[in-house]
Amino acid sequence: MPINQKRVRKLGRSPLGDGPVVYWMSRDQRVRDNWALLYAQELAMKNNAPLGVFFCLIPEFLGATSRQYHFMLKGLKEVERNLQLLNIPFFLMHGNPMQEIDSFLSDSGACAIVADFSPLHHSREWKKSLEGQSCLPFCEVDAHNIVPCWTASSKQEWAAYTFRPKLHRLLSEFLEEFPALRKHPFPWPGEVENDWSRAERSILADRAFPVKWIEPGEAAAEKHLHDFLKCRLSCYNSERNDPARDGQSGLSPYLHFGQISAQRVALQAMGMKGAEPFLEELMVRKELSDNFCYYNSNYDSIRCFPDWGRETLEKHGQDRREYIYTQEELERGRTHDDLWNAAQSEMVNRGKMHGYLRMYWAKKILEWTESPAIAQQTAVYLNDRYELDGRDPNGYVGIAWSIGGVHDRAWKERPIFGKVRYMSYNGASKKFDIEHYIRKVQSSIET
Repeated sequence: MPINQKRVRKLGRSPLGDGPVVYWMSRDQRVRDNWALLYAQELAMKNNAPLGVFFCLIPEFLGATSRQYHFMLKGLKEVERNLQLLNIPFFLMHGNPMQEIDSFLSDSGACAIVADFSPLHHSREWKKSLEGQSCLPFCEVDAHNIVPCWTASSKQEWAAYTFRPKLHRLLSEFLEEFPALRKHPFPWPGEVENDWSRAERSILADRAFPVKWIEPGEAAAEKHLHDFLKCRLSCYNSERNDPARDGQSGLSPYLHFGQISAQRVALQAMGMKGAEPFLEELMVRKELSDNFCYYNSNYDSIRCFPDWGRETLEKHGQDRREYIYTQEELERGRTHDDLWNAAQSEMVNRGKMHGYLRMYWAKKILEWTESPAIAQQTAVYLNDRYELDGRDPNGYVGIAWSIGGVHDRAWKERPIFGKVRYMSYNGASKKFDIEHYIRKVQSSIET
């Protein structure tokens, strides 16, 4: 079955020649349910050509730590094994992606390149550079979103209520079952050998050590999804905002690294008891984050805040802060607030802070640092360094929502926050058992 061409965007328009087709894998690190890989095979089959998958490991990428690299590399080893079963080679490279991909395309004699989609700066810059220097046919496929980002909306959406109807109107066209990836009949010319030892040596040991509570890779992601749908989805709406309970899906690390498709998750969850609020988060909120980062290049700075958010924060920029903490004090969880310290400890030690507390956590950073700009920088640094799903549109938008009012509205004016929504310790204590949550974090810390 041919792939819907609306999922595909042509970046280079040269005619298809002879040689292998290369899928430049980046954001979507899986074999199953991958529209970019499926489209690359479709091109290769039409041309009776070999198909290969290229991945470039970039040391110290956007502040990523050994935690994220270990999770990613273990998943990529599974990708390599799964591709071998389909007669598709996997090539692991190291270094500057533009130098590596350019060299690889030349050495392999490639006839076309297919890339997966990301709305973030680095990915768009790499693709723009490759588009300018390569004479090959070059396509980008949104394999991360159910509705391709550029199709869901042609502009930055104001909030979920403006984005939701646009997305829902398109689901009937795009929320479809995936075709099967075939065993590829045209073998790659030449030997394939990846230096996984070199990749592992390039990971520097740091305080953000690898975690053991979650198993990386496609198979583990599918099992995690099955367990969530079977055991916890029915209670999702009532328990998801209680950090003392295990009410969230826990899928965000797998979704971030593309080890499972959001579309597969949606197809499995549709029609099940409790699915509606879960699907709202999975589809509307997640894809709204991609929309924001795609159409707002300032997504990781205070320049992305709406006008009213910037104005109100500037008006209250000189308000007295009762507490001021340095980045190091925050990083080590040395504040007066035991709830905040526990949330920070959960993130540092487990790589996953509860979603409700991520909002509280970021808002307190605004309250306890010298300016909104410092608060934004600090929150992004900590999130990207310690969260398994850091360096992600959801993270950038969540921080911008908490600190600057992105996708939110003006609230009652108060010191420091101005009209940005406020969250307090007392408010949290009315929603869940703080002491129970703190004990839960302490008992779960890995040594």
